Amino acid sequence: MLTHTERWMKAAVLEVQEYVLLLGHIVRAAVTAPFYRRDVVMQFEAIGIGSLTVVSLTGFFTGAALALQTGQTLDRFGARTLVGQLVSASMIRELGPVLTALMLAGRVGSGIAAELGSMAVTDQINALRTLGTDPLRKLVIPRVLATTMMAPVLTVIADTFAIIAGWIISVTNLGVGSSTYWTQVQEGLYLGDAWQGIVKPFVLGFVIGTIGCHVGLRTRGGTQGVGRSTTNAVVVASVLVIAVDFFLTPVLMRVLY
Repeated sequence: MLTHTERWMKAAVLEVQEYVLLLGHIVRAAVTAPFYRRDVVMQFEAIGIGSLTVVSLTGFFTGAALALQTGQTLDRFGARTLVGQLVSASMIRELGPVLTALMLAGRVGSGIAAELGSMAVTDQINALRTLGTDPLRKLVIPRVLATTMMAPVLTVIADTFAIIAGWIISVTNLGVGSSTYWTQVQEGLYLGDAWQGIVKPFVLGFVIGTIGCHVGLRTRGGTQGVGRSTTNAVVVASVLVIAVDFFLTPVLMRVLY
């Protein structure tokens, strides 16, 4: 008789195994026909344009708060003019990719899990198989491609809004000259920072898309199961975003710098 801990560990290992198998199927299906281009375009629009507002607002207010807090701290050392460097470097290297990914995990990851979960419990996925359509190619690939490709675009938008918000706060609240702020933004960035801010969102977007699809496809238990899957998708994707970012950062720093 297995104990509660042993059952939990067995279930966790099974979930990891099923997730790894799904990744293998996704990679194979992404490079072989047939392709559902219309579904891919629809998901690009739903995930990219649909997330534009929340990502822009998140970036703007994060940049404003970051400029306000760092400006007060830098005052102690007489280095208030360096606020542009701190805002740009912090957002592009770390905060931009992570915060954008967390917003996508909450909005997109949950949506994918709920949509696929509803289809799973109502046998719509089995109906697709009956009609000769591969659910992986029809449902999973478009969503994973959309999250993977749109995450970097949304991250750049969030970074842009954050730097603009930092400029507004620096000029209006901190008394930093406009030209000084933009000069410091440029001086505080290196090519490796830009690459780091672009590579991370690709990986994090892939994680969000695959987790949402994995949890959604394994939904059981009717409408209550859909609710559990939605919650699990957000929690797991958010934790993995932070964990993957932690392990990816030193690798990128070693490669890019």
